[in-house]
Amino acid sequence: MSLSPEVVEVLVEHHRKFLDFLVPRVGTPEAAEELLQAAFVKGMESGSSPREEDRAVAWFYRLLRNALVDAHRRKQRELRALEAQAAESPLSTEEVEDLEQTVCGCVTELADTLKPEYAAILQRVDLAGVSLSTFAAEAGITPNNAAVRLHRARQALGRRLVDLCGTCCTHGCVDCTCTPR
Repeated sequence: MSLSPEVVEVLVEHHRKFLDFLVPRVGTPEAAEELLQAAFVKGMESGSSPREEDRAVAWFYRLLRNALVDAHRRKQRELRALEAQAAESPLSTEEVEDLEQTVCGCVTELADTLKPEYAAILQRVDLAGVSLSTFAAEAGITPNNAAVRLHRARQALGRRLVDLCGTCCTHGCVDCTCTPR
C-alpha cells in the first residue's frame, strides 16, 4: 500500500517542522535533510500508513524517531569498528620502526641456522616483506607449497628460539641479552 496523495501533501507541508525536529538531534541541517529524505522514502515504501491526514504527522514523527535510533546505532557501530582498527594497526611509521628495533636479534641469527629453504622464505617473506605469492613465483613452487613451507619454517624457528632464549621468548625479546650457545 502506498501513501495517499492527501497524506503526502500533509507530510510535505510539515517538511520544515520535521527538519526543526531533526537538526538538534543529528547536529547539522545537511544530516537532518538526508535523514528526512530517507524517512520519506521509507514511508513511501512501507506497507503501513495512516489513512487519515490528521494521523499522518504523528505517524511520520514515529518513523523519524525510529530513523534517529537506527542512525545512532549505525554511528556507534562505525565508531567501535574504527576504534578497533586503530588499536590493531600502528599509528605511524615511527612506531613501526620502534617495533622492528625491539625484535630479538636472535631471530635473524637463528634463521640462518635453519634448512636453506626455510631460511630463504623467512628472509624474503617475514624480514624483507615480499608477498607469499611473489616468493612462490621466485622459488618456482606453488603458493600453497610456499604457505606450508613458511608455516614449517616459523615453527622450526620458534623451536630454536625457545631452545636458545628460554622464557625470554614468552615474555618478549625486548633488549634481548641471549647469546648463541
